[in-house]
Formats: sequence, structure tokens, C-alpha cells
Amino acid sequence: MHRRHSLALLSAMVLMSAADFADSATTPASASPAVAVGPQYDTTHVYVAPADVDGFVASFLATFGGQSTKQVVVTVTPTPSNTSSQLLQTPVGTVSLFGFKTPIPFPFGAERTGYLVTDMDVAIKAARAAGADILVEPFPDPIGRDAVIQWPGGVNTQIYWHTTPPSYAPFQTLPENRVYISPLRSAAFVKSYVKFSHGKIVSDQPKAPGIEIGRAGDTYRRVRIESNFGKLTAFVTDGQLPYPFGRELTGYEVTDLNQTLAKAKDAGVTVLVQPFRSGDRASAMVLFPGGYVAEIHAPAASVR
Repeated sequence: MHRRHSLALLSAMVLMSAADFADSATTPASASPAVAVGPQYDTTHVYVAPADVDGFVASFLATFGGQSTKQVVVTVTPTPSNTSSQLLQTPVGTVSLFGFKTPIPFPFGAERTGYLVTDMDVAIKAARAAGADILVEPFPDPIGRDAVIQWPGGVNTQIYWHTTPPSYAPFQTLPENRVYISPLRSAAFVKSYVKFSHGKIVSDQPKAPGIEIGRAGDTYRRVRIESNFGKLTAFVTDGQLPYPFGRELTGYEVTDLNQTLAKAKDAGVTVLVQPFRSGDRASAMVLFPGGYVAEIHAPAASVR
């Protein structure tokens, strides 16, 4: 009874927010300046214990290919701290990897992604205008400036600017930023994010298959957004999610899911959720050494 009641309440709340989602899709993006540089400059932030850094690097690159930048030990926060730092660049997504040797200052470690922006001051103004909060005001780092913002619903993102603009090759496939949000805050989140990113809602499915969140037989709302920051999927749920759903930060698109999972397992990665099909996608959930949970997906036809 409890599950049926909660799903009925969720459905009602989702239907009430449908008009708000539609408004977000039609709001002119010109109301705020565009600050995104490109998806290949945006990273997932992964924090692991120092002892797990090398194991994570080896398993992640063995799974997806690519290479790592040289590991450095730096301070990346505005208050005293010390961490190893390196960038893992693969054809399907980039990871900013941190292995803190000191306690991690608040609120670092809770941000999901890092977005490169064209101008930090303009980006901060645009974030505020879009309804985001500034959790950490802009501060200098060894190669530029950073800040941490929070979208409605409690979703944290780090934005950064480089003194010397980087130049990276485009991804072969775009990673998917996977955000879990409550029905009460979903409309505000979508409106705020779309305004800031100059993105567009490419699909809004009010009754997406529940198997995608580990609840076969149920439905939930799924909103997919694309912008020059890349892809973002908002999972609008009642929060009653079986492990590991909701723990993943990013979904990686590959051409052959079975082959990628075989590489992952050989590299010490644990498959938490075996491949399943939903619509035109086949997906699985994995756990990398160090505790990083990720979704991996491919066209459904590629799974035998």
C-alpha cells in the first residue's frame, strides 16, 4: 500500500509540473549570456582515497581507453588542503580525479561535475540570474579560477576558467550527467539549468520505464537536456531507489556494451547491475576500484 500511495502522489506531482517543463523548453535562451566552451572541456569529479588512485586510473583507462595527464600534488580549494590531481581523458568522457591527502574542505566532494566557462564573472552573474546559488565564491587555483554553484534541488556543479585556454579533441560519444531530483524541485531545476546552459529539452517522458531506476513495473519522469555543456538527464523520482541507482554521476555511451563490460571486469571493475534493455538503449551499472559508480550504455541492438 505504501508503494502504491507514494507512486500515486508522485504521478500527481509530476503532472502538475508538466506545464513548468514546457515553459522551460520555450523560454528564450537569449535572456542570459552563453558561457559554455564545449562538452569535451567538462569533467566528472571523482574523489578516491590516495591508496585507490592508481587502481582507479588503471581500471578506468582499461575500460574506456584514453590516457591520463601527469599526476600533480596541489591545493585546489580556497582553504588549506592537499590532493593528488590528474585528468583522465577518454573518447567517451573525462574524469577529474582527486586523491586528498588531507581532510576535504566543505563543500568539495559533493559537486558532480566541472564545467569550463568562457568568463568566470559573467558565468557567476548568469548562474545567479538563472536561480542558482553560489556555494563557493570564485577563487584562484594553480591554472585559473573556480567556483561552486548549486542548482535548485541541491545539485552542485563546479565551474572553472583557465588562464591559458585548453584545446581538447571532441568526444566520440557524449557522456550523460545523471541527476536525480524530487518532483517538488524538478521544474525549478530544469528551468534554471536550461536558462544557464542555453540548452533545450530533447525529450520529456512522464512515464519512463521504471527498470531504468531499478524498479521494473513502475514508471517515473525522465527529462533529457542537451547543451554546449553536453548531455544531462534528470530522473524525477520519489527517492525510493534500490542500490546503486542514484549513486552514479555519469553515464558513458559505448558502441559495444558486452565488449566494454568484459574489459571492465578484466580490469577489476564490478558489474552491479547486469545489462538490461529499455527503449533503444541497453545499460549496465558498474563499480570501479575506489568506489566510483557509473552507468554504461550502448544501442540496444549491440547487446546479444
